[in-house]
Amino acid sequence: MGKAQKDILTTADTARLLGVSVRTAQLLIEGGSIPSWKTPGGHRRVYRADIEALIEGRPPATPLPSATAVVLASADRLPCYELLFAGMGECTAELFTDTHAALLAIGAIRPCAVLVDLADADPLRLAFLQSVLADPLLGHSRILAVADGPVAGADGQGRVIRSGTPEQAVAALRRSLADAGPVTVPTGTAFPIALNEGQRLAALERTGLLDTAPEEAFDRVTWLAAQALGAPISLLTLLTPTRQWFKSRFGLDLPETPRSWAFCNYTILQKAVFSVEDLASDPRFADNPAVAGEPGLRFYAGTPILDNEGFAVGSLCVIDYRPRVLQEHEAQALLALAALASTEVRLRVTERRLRDALRRAERPAGARGGAAATGPGMAVSHRAGHRP
Repeated sequence: MGKAQKDILTTADTARLLGVSVRTAQLLIEGGSIPSWKTPGGHRRVYRADIEALIEGRPPATPLPSATAVVLASADRLPCYELLFAGMGECTAELFTDTHAALLAIGAIRPCAVLVDLADADPLRLAFLQSVLADPLLGHSRILAVADGPVAGADGQGRVIRSGTPEQAVAALRRSLADAGPVTVPTGTAFPIALNEGQRLAALERTGLLDTAPEEAFDRVTWLAAQALGAPISLLTLLTPTRQWFKSRFGLDLPETPRSWAFCNYTILQKAVFSVEDLASDPRFADNPAVAGEPGLRFYAGTPILDNEGFAVGSLCVIDYRPRVLQEHEAQALLALAALASTEVRLRVTERRLRDALRRAERPAGARGGAAATGPGMAVSHRAGHRP
């Protein structure tokens, strides 16, 4: 069972966790005391985090900022969206042609945005858009529609960002994802950053990986990357506002570099493999101290490491002292290994959240606010076997 599935509960699961009957759980869910969403088959689903919040007497958990969008379009338009999102540093896209699959994804990942392509006026996608607008749990999500004219019956009281082309829609989404406050990276930097760099840095902080000891799971990945690509150097990097810190390194003694030296600044702004055949011949990197001076680096290839919400917290990369051309099988190997490293990062984040939840659960009842209020005059008992 995947992570998303473990975080989603049925009504029966909810009843067991709360120690109430299924009927009571149904009443709480249908009455809105427990936030929920519907599957395409009409079954209610609940987020585990919201039940944990209810048990502890806290308000339902506020969704963490996400960097994942759900895109629903016809099969002939999906390649266009795949290409557009591949070069977008602020967001990762899950692409669908099937409305049911898209709805399930929305329930599992709480996307930052939902983009529906209505260029062919498909009635199923229009109904999908209307259902998305009616879902109160998507109040934090941007809703975008690609259509030649007004979207009948789905204006969403101004919520829908309408565009005429996929390019316009993705550009509008990118602008909407920009950080609300000032960018936390020092001004005057020579490297590019995403518009939501502040959110990415917050996601990096949530991993808890910065300045931690070496771990075998990550060291295996960098070793494998070096062997698979025949490279003398392989790194798993994490990018802070000012540093490129190496969670794992093979073939390099330095524990970190200034962020301005990081080739990975470009890697985290796209989704595939970013490679440079000869760093000394590329005007973006020719003056880099690690290229112009010692150790005289020449070849680079890297791909992003993504956290639970789709933010690129760093990268997996290989480096060589000689120019070379990245082969297709090498690119595929790097992508596969980066996926393994991303899974390890997500496990660390999940473990931290679980430890935090356990610490809260171990506090005295008075410190947690006592029984969880679920509505006027109603409280949930957590004793096993309790029935209304």
